[in-house]
Amino acid sequence: MNYETTIRSEVAEAYRPDVSQFEDAPAGARKKWVWIGIAILFAGALAFWFLTKGGENGAVGAGDDATQRPAITVVAPGQTTIAGEITATGTLAARREMPVGVVGEGGRVVSVPVEAGQWVRQGQVLAVIDRSVQVQQAQSSAAQIEVARSDARLAQANLDRALQLVERGFISKADVDRLTATRDAAAARVKVAEAQYRELQARNARLNILAPASGLLLTRNVEPGQTVSGGTPALFTIAKGGEMEMLAEVGEVELGQLSTGVSATVRPVGTERDFTGQVWQLAPVIDAQRRQGTARIALSYAPELRPGGFATATIASGTLVAPVLPESAILSDDAGSYVYVVGKDNKVERRKVETGMVSNDGIAIAKGLTGKERVVLRAGGFLSPGETIRPVLAKPAQAKTKG
Repeated sequence: MNYETTIRSEVAEAYRPDVSQFEDAPAGARKKWVWIGIAILFAGALAFWFLTKGGENGAVGAGDDATQRPAITVVAPGQTTIAGEITATGTLAARREMPVGVVGEGGRVVSVPVEAGQWVRQGQVLAVIDRSVQVQQAQSSAAQIEVARSDARLAQANLDRALQLVERGFISKADVDRLTATRDAAAARVKVAEAQYRELQARNARLNILAPASGLLLTRNVEPGQTVSGGTPALFTIAKGGEMEMLAEVGEVELGQLSTGVSATVRPVGTERDFTGQVWQLAPVIDAQRRQGTARIALSYAPELRPGGFATATIASGTLVAPVLPESAILSDDAGSYVYVVGKDNKVERRKVETGMVSNDGIAIAKGLTGKERVVLRAGGFLSPGETIRPVLAKPAQAKTKG
């Protein structure tokens, strides 16, 4: 039996089997063999396509790890200049709070012409205490002055007559000395009576409770008919000049980064308005229990600044040049804060860091990074040191969004 094989170009032609021996076969058998041939041709074409087309991408072995490594987003932070800010909370208060109470002996309050929230001027009457008894005492003292003055005039007249008679020898030198002493004593009694009268006048004046300085009246703790005395708690409280302040509670580390004169922005609770002030005093001591100190921020008067209210302050604390990472890139455990850095052969390494200022752009890395490293942006919690990854460098906008 002879076999002929024909090869044309690079594409195999369809195989034509010799079916002459089956020509005499029944029609059903011939149809069966036709379908078998078609199946053989289809299988050959499929094998040919797989070898030519599929081979262009190369066979991927099951052991090829390059395509099985996890794709992890990384970022190169570089160096950033950060405007340092410290956020603190605290309470509002009057910068110079002046309690006003009873200065004199006190008594029954007859009138209170002011209300809390009003502005008062220095010397303005805040409350009046009954002085009916003290007025009578003052009148009696005034009468005693007139009595003393009369005695002084009589003593002076007696002395003058004696001096005229002493030359004639009717009065001795000793009598003159006695009359002179009487005159001097009478003059002294006049001065005593006048001093006593002025004392009573001063005491009566203190029955008017006056504002010691101009400012905003914060509290009024007295009503007409109330009996007050020197031991009574303060009846009024005045914010001198209406000046306010915020007592911001700051950690001892942050307190060391502040200085007097730096600007601050204060927002009271219950309002969306911000108020600008300055740190005018830093606490000289740290609370031993809370490990915090107080930064006092001076504020001008505004109706929204109510003493006793709660507020949040953002205080400027200088600038810093350092790498900045989003919060998602920084991990922590019992050993402290750390990040994952992509090292040689794309293997991740654990790197200990120290965090610094916190800003809207992220967290500054004070120590541990130069900014040139490739840092894992997210998914650090799912990695382990030495694991090989396929790093994908994030764009700056993507890095901020991820943070």
